[in-house]
Amino acid sequence: MDKYEYYLVEKKPPVAWVYLNRPEKKNAMNLPAWRESIPIFDDLDKDPDIRVVIISGKGSCFTTGIDLMDMVGAVPEILNNDQKGGTKWSLLSKIYPLQDTMTCIERCRKPVIAAIHGYCVGAGLDMATACDIRLCSENAIFSLRETAVGFVADVGVLQRIPLIVGQGIARELAYSAKDISATRAKEILLVNEMYRDYEDLMKGAEEMAMEIAEKSPLAVQASKEVLNYGIGKSVNDGLRHVASISSNIIPSADLMEAVTAFAEKRKPHFTGK
Repeated sequence: MDKYEYYLVEKKPPVAWVYLNRPEKKNAMNLPAWRESIPIFDDLDKDPDIRVVIISGKGSCFTTGIDLMDMVGAVPEILNNDQKGGTKWSLLSKIYPLQDTMTCIERCRKPVIAAIHGYCVGAGLDMATACDIRLCSENAIFSLRETAVGFVADVGVLQRIPLIVGQGIARELAYSAKDISATRAKEILLVNEMYRDYEDLMKGAEEMAMEIAEKSPLAVQASKEVLNYGIGKSVNDGLRHVASISSNIIPSADLMEAVTAFAEKRKPHFTGK
């Protein structure tokens, strides 16, 4: 078990569990939350024993979002009334690393499943939309909260959520900052599945992770790379890219194992080689 100030990381190959672990503050994201995700997901990306990552929250919820008071101390430009060019230039340089907090999840070659219960608001929704798959319990509450506190969401949700729920729903959520229920989240395809409670959610997330982990890790990770590349590209651009990826991973030990297992009428055991 790796030690971090905000996150709890448990590696149980082939699955790694990443917990937002500040339950006494409803997992509000303080400065360590923004700094630690990058080395965590870099490590998980490089760990050959990990094939799938599940990210969830300890305590009563996924997260209530940014710890505003903590972050004001780290980013004083937010409340600086002297908004001349130098202050704005300094603020800009601090926003980019905050964006990397979420982008590192998308960049991780391993599929990442968000298992969400209770509140998933503000920065929590930024994080969830950077994941490959979202699952939730019936008590989950989602909100793209930033306009309610005078911000524009600037670390990824406005770029990612339209690709998940479409432009109309994305704009409704962004402009209104309304809370939506787990049922509504399922209706708009923000989440893939909804479970009765936290225990069922964790079980469902693990079952899905194991289902993915049983497949060829080489092919799964290549599929994520191709899907990520295709965002904003033409179909033709995507086809040319996937042709390159496909030609680079074929042949593989996984492919040979699949053929052998089929001939021997058994389940394949993939190594990612």
